[in-house]
Amino acid sequence: MVGVPDAKPNSAPSGSKDEEYLSCVIPKRIALFEAIKSEQISHRRSISGDPIKITLPDGTVKEGRKWETTPFDIAKEISKGLASNALISQVNGVLWDMSRALEGDCELKLFTFDSDEGRDTFWHSSAHILGQALEREYGCKLCIGPCTTRGEGFYYDAFYGELGLSEDHFKQIESVALKAVAEKQPFERIEVSRNQALEMFSENEFKIEIIKDLPEDKTITVYRCGPLVDLCRGPHIPNTSFAKAFACLKASSAYWRGNKDRESLQRVYGISYPDSKRLKEYIARIEEAKKYDHRLLGVKQELFFCHPLSPGSWFFLPHGGRIYNKLMDFIKAQYKERGYHEVFSPTMYNMQLWETSGHAANYKENMFVFEYVEKQEFGLKPMNCPGHCLMFEHRVRSYRVDGFAELPLRLADFGVLHRNEASGALTGLTRVRRFQQDDAHIFCRESQIKDEVMAVLDFVNYAYNIFGFTYELKLSTRPDKYLGDPETWDKAEAALTDALNQSGKPWEINKGDGAFYGPKIDISVSDALNRKFQCATLQLDFQLPSRFDLSYSAEDEAKRERPVMIHRAILGSVERMFAILLEHYKGKWPFWLSPRQAIVCPVSEKSQAYALKIRDQIHQAGYYVDVDTTDRKIQKKALGLWHKLSQHASGATKEHQRYNFYLFYRFGQFIERYEKLSWPSTTLYWLLVRRKPTQDSVILAQCMDIEFLGDPSVTGVSVRVRDKGDHSVMSMEDLLSFFKSETAAFH
Repeated sequence: MVGVPDAKPNSAPSGSKDEEYLSCVIPKRIALFEAIKSEQISHRRSISGDPIKITLPDGTVKEGRKWETTPFDIAKEISKGLASNALISQVNGVLWDMSRALEGDCELKLFTFDSDEGRDTFWHSSAHILGQALEREYGCKLCIGPCTTRGEGFYYDAFYGELGLSEDHFKQIESVALKAVAEKQPFERIEVSRNQALEMFSENEFKIEIIKDLPEDKTITVYRCGPLVDLCRGPHIPNTSFAKAFACLKASSAYWRGNKDRESLQRVYGISYPDSKRLKEYIARIEEAKKYDHRLLGVKQELFFCHPLSPGSWFFLPHGGRIYNKLMDFIKAQYKERGYHEVFSPTMYNMQLWETSGHAANYKENMFVFEYVEKQEFGLKPMNCPGHCLMFEHRVRSYRVDGFAELPLRLADFGVLHRNEASGALTGLTRVRRFQQDDAHIFCRESQIKDEVMAVLDFVNYAYNIFGFTYELKLSTRPDKYLGDPETWDKAEAALTDALNQSGKPWEINKGDGAFYGPKIDISVSDALNRKFQCATLQLDFQLPSRFDLSYSAEDEAKRERPVMIHRAILGSVERMFAILLEHYKGKWPFWLSPRQAIVCPVSEKSQAYALKIRDQIHQAGYYVDVDTTDRKIQKKALGLWHKLSQHASGATKEHQRYNFYLFYRFGQFIERYEKLSWPSTTLYWLLVRRKPTQDSVILAQCMDIEFLGDPSVTGVSVRVRDKGDHSVMSMEDLLSFFKSETAAFH
C-alpha cells in the first residue's frame, strides 16, 4: 500500500465517535438488508429456470437460465483469466453487476479495469470501501460517494459534526479500508420499496432527503459490503479484494448538495488500483503534476492572479493577456476559413429570456440575478445560446437568400459569461465565475447535420493536433427522458454515427447518456501528464429552436421548417484551456504562443544602441522581444542564464528564463569561452549577436547540449536545429523569415 506524501505517519488523531449511533444503525440496517435479500432470493428461485440466449460482442451465443445465470458464469465459460479480472458487465446496454442474475435473452459485454466502464465502477466501489472506513472509524453520517468526474479516483462526503478531517487522519482511514479489502467482502444488491428505504436509513437525514426526492416510480437499490449498507444505484465490482492498493489523497470541506446555506460536510478524496505498482505510478504522476500547477506557474510567470475582492474572476496581466489573445486569434483565424460569422451579444438579459429558454426553471441558482430597472429581474448570461436564438429569429429566415444558401448559419461569440459557482467549487482557472469561451451555434437543416458535425470534428482534430493533445470520442444517445419524437432522434444519431465513422477516429457509444434535448459527442483530451479533460463540446439541440419557435422557409416558401441547433466549442472556456495548456507544456510555452519570444543582451553600454536596433526590427516584425539593459557584464548575464535554465521549468520565474530566443551582441571571443558548458535540455532558442566595425554576425542555436556554431568572420546567422547536426547561415532578413515560418507552423 502506498500512502500520500507529506502525511504524518506517526500521528493518530482521535475524533469523537458516536458509538450509540453506530451500535444502533449498523445492526439494524444489516438485519433489514438480509431479510429483504432472503425474500428476493426465494422469489427468484420460484420463477427461474427458463432457458435464455446470451449473445457476446463477437456474435457467439451462450446458453443460460433465467434468474440463475450471471455474467460471472459466462466469464468462467470463456476463460479463467477473464473471470478473475472482469469487474463489471453490460446487459443490453445497461451496466450490470457480475453476480446479478440475467433476466432474459440479452447482449452481454464484460469489462476489466482497462476499460472506462471497469475503472469507473472500480473507483465507485472503492468509494464504498472508503465510506465503510469513515463510518466505522468516526461514526459519521454518509452522504454521497461517487467516482470523480475526471475519471481518476473517488470521494465520499459525510457529516461529522464538529470534527474536521485532515491528512493526519489518513493513515487510520487507510488501515480500516485495507482491512475491508483483506476481508474480500462481496458487494450484494437488493431492490427496496420507498418505505423500506425510509425505514432502513431513518437515522440519516441526508439519505432520507435523497430518497424523498426520487420519482415515485423509481426503482430504489441498496448495496452491502461488510458492515456498510448504503443507498446506491450501483453497479459494483464483485468484492472488495480487487482494490488491493488504496490511498487517501486529500480532505476538504463541502456543502450538502453544493448549497452554501446547507450543512457543512467533510469530503475525503481517494485513489485505488488493482496493484501497488500502478498506485505508486499514479502518486508519482500527481506529485509531478503539482510542480506544474497552473496556479503556481501563472503567478511565477506573471501571467494572472486572483484577488479576494473578486473571487472566481481572474486578472490577466500583460503577458497573460498576450497568450489569451493568441488563443482567441487562433480560433478566429479558423472562423474565416470555416465559414463562421463572429457576433456580439448582450451580457445581461431580462429574465423573460431565461424563462423562454428554460434556464430560469433549471439553472437559475447558477446565475447572477438582480433587480435592475423598474423592479424587473435581470440576469448575467451563463451561456450564449438563447441570445443566438434571438439573433436567428430577428428576421425571416430562408434556406436560400438571393441565390445563396443561408443555412447552415454559424454564429460564433466570445462574449463574457458569468456563472454563480459555489465558493468551494472554485478551482484556479478551471472552475471560475467569469470566463469567455469560443462558443458557436450552428443553425442547420436535418439533412445538413452530418456534414456540419464532420466539419466540427475536423476543427477539433486540427486544433488538438497543434496543441499536442490526444483525445477520445463518445457518442451519447437518447436517454430515458427526452424531448421530441424517436424518429427525429434516430435520424440525428444516425447522422452523428456516419460523421464519426468518416472521421477516421476510433469512437465508442455511451448509450442513454445524451442530453434530454438531443444526442451529443463527448470529447475528452489527454495532456502530457496523461490527465483527461473535457474541453470541446458538440451537442445537437431540438429543444431551444422549439422553445423560441424558430423556423425558416423551405423550398416551398409557404412551408416553414424548424432548424436544428448545434452547440459547439473547441477550446471551451478560454480560461480553462489556458490552465490546461500551461500545465501541458509544463510552463514552457511554444514559440507561437509564448508571451516572451526573444530577448537581446548587449555586451556593454556601448552596445545598447545596436541591441535596441535589433529589438526594434524583431518587434516591428510582430514578435515579443525585450532588451536586457542591465549593467552586468555579458559573462555574468550568460552564466546567470545558464544557471537559471539548469533549474526545472517550474523554477523558470525570472528574467531570461521566460524567453524562447536570446540575442547576444558581443565583441571578441566571448562565445568561444562558453562553448563547453553543459547546457540543459529545454525548448528555448538562443540567438547570439556580435558586431564588428565592418560587419554583423548573428548566431542562432536551440538549447540542447548546445554548442556555438559559426565562424566569427562570417556575416549572417548560423542556425542549428535541435537533434540535427547541420547548420545554415542566414541574414537578418532570413532570421525573421525563420521566425515567421516557426509561427505559421505553430512550433
